[in-house]
Amino acid sequence: MSTRILGGRTAIVTGSSEGLGRAEALALSAAGADLVINARSARIDDVAAEIRDAGGRVVTYVGDIGEQATADRLVALAVAEFGGLDILVNNAGIIRDRMVFNMSAEEWDDVVRVNLRGTFLTTRAATHHWRRRAEETGNPVYARIVNTSSEAYATGPPGAANYAASKAGVVALTMSTARGCGRFGVRVNALCPRARTAMTDGVFDPEPLSGDDPLSVEHVTPLVVYLASPAAEQITGQVLVVYGDRIDVMSAPTVQTHLTSASRWEQEELHEVLGGHLAPSSAVQGDEATRMPS
Repeated sequence: MSTRILGGRTAIVTGSSEGLGRAEALALSAAGADLVINARSARIDDVAAEIRDAGGRVVTYVGDIGEQATADRLVALAVAEFGGLDILVNNAGIIRDRMVFNMSAEEWDDVVRVNLRGTFLTTRAATHHWRRRAEETGNPVYARIVNTSSEAYATGPPGAANYAASKAGVVALTMSTARGCGRFGVRVNALCPRARTAMTDGVFDPEPLSGDDPLSVEHVTPLVVYLASPAAEQITGQVLVVYGDRIDVMSAPTVQTHLTSASRWEQEELHEVLGGHLAPSSAVQGDEATRMPS
């Protein structure tokens, strides 16, 4: 497979000033894509310089991803500078960890605003563009979205209710968008990366002193490039955990068991049947929950 598998394609990458977003931007550019990169900090200018030094084409936009104007501007820049949009990588995210009983409404809103609302706004702007193009041409478009979720959506870490809820929302948004926009050619998937970044500082064990680091962001970027490529045409609506040499394909929630009543549920029967099935040993305990943020 050619190393320039994204030649002629244009990608937007949010949250690309450092960490995983920076690595994704560099990898997409190395694969041939033209880039529009976004962050809240002018540090994306340094990332843009790296891309240009390597022969890539890129434009930057500093802006709040929680604002619709930012999402609209990113799509408009892709069209104006490079003639269209083919790939959207939603990476922007923040954490504001605190136990739920101590969490302020502002801490909740801030995390949901960036992690979930920001992903929705860019998704809405991109899919609106792609739907219009599909209607104009009468054919499906080439369109890829790679969203960033986290295993926190499934584990429910005790000190990050806002983060876990936002990442669960990203999973639901991914699945719904895949089903709703597939007929236009849109393919949408979500990654739960285990990667060593500023956001995960203190979460993982220290980086090994020698040898390969399985939590390096470089282990995540090949999958991002693949999902953005023509080869991934048949992959959509998936949630993929990625780290080291491993990819875990997550399944949708399934029914664990069926419980039935003899007639209509009474309190005593509920306690015997449901309570007996969901014994304390099967309950999620706060100290057992682990956090795997992205």
